Parts: sequence; structure tokens; C-alpha cells
Amino acid sequence: MQTGLFTGETIYPIMYRVRQHMEEREVSDIPAEVMTQLDTLDLASALKDKRIAITAGSRGIHNIDRIVKSVVDYVKSKGGHPFIVPAMGSHGGATAEGQREVIKGYGIDEDTMGCPVLSSMEVVQLGTIENGAPVYFDKNAWESDGVIVVNRVKPHTDFSAPNESGLVKMIAIGLGKEKGCSAMHAYGLAKSIRASAAVSLQKAPILCGLAIVENSRDHTFCLKAVRKENFLEEDAELLKLSYSLVPHLPVDELDLLVVKEIGKIFSGTGMDTKTIGRIRVRGVEEPAKPDIHGIVALRMNSHSYGNALGIGLADITTKELVDQIDRKSMYSNLIPTTYLERGKIPPHFETEKDAMDVAMRLFGHGAGTSLIIAENTLQIETLLVSEAVLKEHPELEVLESGLELSFDEGGRLML
Repeated sequence: MQTGLFTGETIYPIMYRVRQHMEEREVSDIPAEVMTQLDTLDLASALKDKRIAITAGSRGIHNIDRIVKSVVDYVKSKGGHPFIVPAMGSHGGATAEGQREVIKGYGIDEDTMGCPVLSSMEVVQLGTIENGAPVYFDKNAWESDGVIVVNRVKPHTDFSAPNESGLVKMIAIGLGKEKGCSAMHAYGLAKSIRASAAVSLQKAPILCGLAIVENSRDHTFCLKAVRKENFLEEDAELLKLSYSLVPHLPVDELDLLVVKEIGKIFSGTGMDTKTIGRIRVRGVEEPAKPDIHGIVALRMNSHSYGNALGIGLADITTKELVDQIDRKSMYSNLIPTTYLERGKIPPHFETEKDAMDVAMRLFGHGAGTSLIIAENTLQIETLLVSEAVLKEHPELEVLESGLELSFDEGGRLML
């Protein structure tokens, strides 16, 4: 689409590159910490000569390849025979090969891990929870002698509850594959995930968990081995820790947010809903802050494989991003969630400059616009902010001053 809607030059504010001060502590030796944590569970007899399934999910978790490889090596050191199962619900186009490709993009395959990767969408049904939702479990993991659940614990983009995104969700949805994902969303995530995981913990050969919590810079803050009988409680406690470390945009209200890249590698919804203050799920209250008047999404990360889920959270986007959408991939993820609003394509324009020009006309105030440009919604320690934002938040560390927004000959944002 061509703009052709406005005439005259768009006046943009002068920008500043700033840094937010965030928690910097992180695990320095991943293999050693994995070994230390798993040793606390006394797993030797449970691993020796046993086929052990290790989960690998579909989020952009820092060090995930090193963490999974360390778990693989630990199982081998105890005489076990590890294999990896992709545990990502309906992601990867809801196909076995698609899920294999997703984790390969994170550096997890048979060559790098030194063990088989068994990817399948086959599941077994373990039962039904009180509200009627069926409980499904990955068939390869079900047939193992033990499952080690590896996942990051963090706030979920769709709901708030004692257990959100973490070990519990990995069991209910990740290991539930497409059928489990569809069932949990259809019956309500907040009401179903914990109960579904409880059934799997009772009936499936789950051995233990290794929880990951990241710091405000999205680096590995801590690793925690969790006993099977403590999954629900430990996951809830680690979620509280994660909430205390989650980075936020340094504003309560903003005229315009420009997100350079969206994608599954950054958030399950392409843009983190709690970072941008938009959830768009019927029955779920919208966050009180930040209140962002307009959002522009410019590009899609290549590791999304055409899945632009979350594009509906933006007000404006680009033709380039829309042209990259693989509808089969996106709809196979969108439809099981039932949150169709997040897959609706907003007005899209020929170039990034066109998209931003329109956004400035609709949401901006010329040089006085409160504007933030973020690389994505996961890494927001460093941002580009306008003077209006900086005046309200002098605590931000200024790295570069007086930056003018510019675009190349193709209308692509260069700053």
C-alpha cells in the first residue's frame, strides 16, 4: 500500500540513545551450575541405563543451547541415554519437522547436542481435569524412563496466575503438543494449566525439572533444579522472582512506540504484551501501564519462520513484514490460542518511512512527541528516546545525544 494520505514533511523529534540500569548478575559457568543443581536431587539411580527425555522449547532463552547440552552431558555422566523432545505446543507450524527446525535455529540438533532429537506431534491422553479439558502428553516422552523438564520461568503474555510461563506450562502445553495447546486455550489457560500439569506429574514419567530465571538483561540469572513433587510450588516462587527482574519501558504513558523487530524469538506473541501494555484477550484486564497511544512494528525476525503472531497488537506495520507472513505457520499457532485479535493485520505501508510518517501524523506532536524506538520488546536495556521522554526520566543514562532519524533510499530506518 502506498501512503498518499498526507502531504508535507514529517517533523520528528531529536533522539537520544539511553541505557536503563538493570540487574547484571548472571551465572558465569553454565555446565558447572547445571551439574551442581542436578546433583542436589540425587538422580544417579534414576538415570543409570535409562532413556531420558529432555525438553527443548521455542522461546529465545539466553544460553538455551548450552543449558540443554549441559543436561544431556549430565545424564550421560550418570550412565543414562538422553534424547531431546521439542516441547512447544503448536509452534513450528504444528508439525514435527517444523518444531525440529525451530530448535535447530537455537543451536539444538543431534550434532550439537550429541544425542537424538525425537520430534513428533503424537500424544497420549492421560485424563481429563475437572473443567472437562483433556490432558495430553508427548508420546516419545511418555515412552521414556524419565523426563527432565527444562524451561524458563517468566510472566505469561496472556494471563496472570500463580503459575504462568515456566515448568508447569511446559508440561501442560509444551509437552501437550498441538492438542494440548488447543485444549488449554479452549478451556482457559489460567484455569487449566496448573490442573493439567498436576495430572501429568501424577501419571507421566516426569523425573525432575531445571528452571531458568533470567535477569533484566535477559541473561541467565539463576538455574534451579526442582523435584517432581515440588513443581507447582517452586514454579510459583520462581515466577515471583522473575517478576522482580522483568525489564519495563521507562514510561507510564507514551505517544508512540516503534518496535524494529517482532517475532517468536522475543515473545510468544511477537511483542511482549506486558511490556507494551496490550493483551487483547477477552475477559483479561488490560494493564494500567504503560499506556501507549500508537505502536508501529517494522520488521519480523527471520527465526519466526513467517509466524507474525502478535502483529495485531500493532497499529501500523510495513508491507515488507506483511509479505513475509506464512499464514499456515501463523494460523496453526493463532487458532489454537483462540485469540484472533492478535493475528489481524493492521494498516501496512510501502516503506518504514511511510509507516512512521503516518504514525507521527496520527499519534505524534512533532518535535514534542514522546517517542521510543526499541530493537524488540525483549532487549530493552538500550533504547532510543525523544527529548520529551528524557525530560520525564532523567535517571536514564545518555549514551548518545542529538540523533536525527534518517532513512535510506528504500525508506528503511537507519538509526
